[in-house]
Amino acid sequence: MEALRVNPAHSPLLRSQGLQSHLPNGPQKLSTRRPIKPFVSATLSRPTANVSAEPSTSSASFETRTTPSPPPNRVSADSLQYPPGFLGAVPDRTATDGNDNGNIVDAMEYLTNILSSKVYDVAIESPLELATKLSERLGVRVWMKREDLQPVFSFKLRGAYNMMAKLPREQLDRGVICSSAGNHAQGVALAARKLNCSAVIAMPWKSVERLGATVVLIGDSYDEAQTYAKKRAQEEGRSFIPPFDHPDVIIGQGTVGMEIMRQTKGPLHAIFVPVGGGGLIAGIAAYVKRVSPKVKIIGVEPSDANAMALSLHHGQRIMLDQVGGFADGVAVKEVGEETFRLCKDMVDGVVLVSRDAICGSIKDMFEETRSILEPAGALSLAGAEAYCKYYGLKGENVVAITSGANMNFDKLRVVTELANVGRQQEAVLATIMPEEPGSFKHYCELVGPMNISEFKYRCNSDKQAVVLYSVGVHTASELKEMQERLESCQLKTYNLTKSDLVKDHLRYLMGGRSNVQNEVLCHFVFPERPGALMKFLDAFSPRWNISLFHYRAQGETGANVLVGIQVARGDIDEFQARASSLGYDYAVVTDDDEFNLLMH
Repeated sequence: MEALRVNPAHSPLLRSQGLQSHLPNGPQKLSTRRPIKPFVSATLSRPTANVSAEPSTSSASFETRTTPSPPPNRVSADSLQYPPGFLGAVPDRTATDGNDNGNIVDAMEYLTNILSSKVYDVAIESPLELATKLSERLGVRVWMKREDLQPVFSFKLRGAYNMMAKLPREQLDRGVICSSAGNHAQGVALAARKLNCSAVIAMPWKSVERLGATVVLIGDSYDEAQTYAKKRAQEEGRSFIPPFDHPDVIIGQGTVGMEIMRQTKGPLHAIFVPVGGGGLIAGIAAYVKRVSPKVKIIGVEPSDANAMALSLHHGQRIMLDQVGGFADGVAVKEVGEETFRLCKDMVDGVVLVSRDAICGSIKDMFEETRSILEPAGALSLAGAEAYCKYYGLKGENVVAITSGANMNFDKLRVVTELANVGRQQEAVLATIMPEEPGSFKHYCELVGPMNISEFKYRCNSDKQAVVLYSVGVHTASELKEMQERLESCQLKTYNLTKSDLVKDHLRYLMGGRSNVQNEVLCHFVFPERPGALMKFLDAFSPRWNISLFHYRAQGETGANVLVGIQVARGDIDEFQARASSLGYDYAVVTDDDEFNLLMH
């Protein structure tokens, strides 16, 4: 491990050429009244392997750099977190990564190529619609750029088609290949059908055969599928179509920015863009910052998939050691090299949002339009709302790109359970009460008029009972008053609303606490494929006893699994070695207060 401590010379809001020169005038001036939680330190380590990119086969009028970059450092997503709505990761324009001397596309070339792009052979100019209810709630005009209405329900077909349309006919005849588990695959498949060429899609799961592509299921992860796709591209002479890190792909995505500037009436404060690998935000910034440089370009990332925020903060690309998969369309461990170069020069910062907030924005979109966005598609709405609330923005125009609507029903179930929490209309609580006749009735009297939407209780002791429940909330003061009533009667109450462990697992495991010795609690992400569970069991059973197991499917990104295993102190090293050898993402949960409260 290589430890690195980074202490920025300025507060994130005061960096050189940061927000200060772009603050709105008058009463809407952004304030820093809330406490700022800047990054303090991070632990970085070198990755074990690096797959080099294939040379470009595009017929674009420019060349990409050929100097290979050093392998990125590994960083934990938890090492950089901001309050909801805070504009962090403001790039330091004075910094350089030492890679600015290669043959790269300059800003004017991006602009002219975006203007001449042929994406409209397959894409529509998506409408810009006012989110009426959200705008009234915030006091800000929130415009939705409806990329979820594209033929494949995502903006991804723009970049894929733009790159493929520039390939010479002889290259198209040899075919194309890509690795993807989602929207990029559908874009490549549709572009291939339009251009009459064969397409191979390497993926760990999911099928896009309905669009005419040949699907090859490879491995348990995207990395394995990408390695296979690049190898096969070399062997068969196919063109590898990357999901984001190529100028032609960035140019195709940049047509979204061109449309926004054409469709917007009046001054525009900011455009909020979902960020995964960075192709969409890089393309939009490349256009908008040339034609209207005062418009802020703000990226939005999930708090557990913040590769761009961390890269901008460090001034160099990093790799996340683990990435949250809920918003699978932006679940990227490492941003692109060219996308990062553009973002470092032109993006104004990044807002981080929680999973609950994303679910709340999916509900907002449904109430506005009766359309259901995928989590990544609602990301920018969540970011725009959080930003406007944090800075008290009023009377401005902002644009949020609703980037996709490829939702699956497994994930939709999770969304419905968390949407009210994300809208701060529901709270999850635990109360300890005496195990005696009449205590339950007394508890209900103290809860009073609050609507209980979920309640779990099981007798497990002669002295105390733990009740886990959810209540509907209209105002924060209403919830505070209820807690004070309970506490005044010696009923200790805990607010567990922010605990993902409780919301994902423990709420389903209430049935009494137990005293399990030497229990190691772990989060695993199982790939959604036959044999994944048996592979796990072969690694641990019967060597150790499994004391707890809760499996929660989440769709294409895999299953979220909470496991308790009884491991003696002397066996910890062996246990960790076996867990690592599985190839599944996992993390050990240590000293979790909520788990101890509800389960031990």
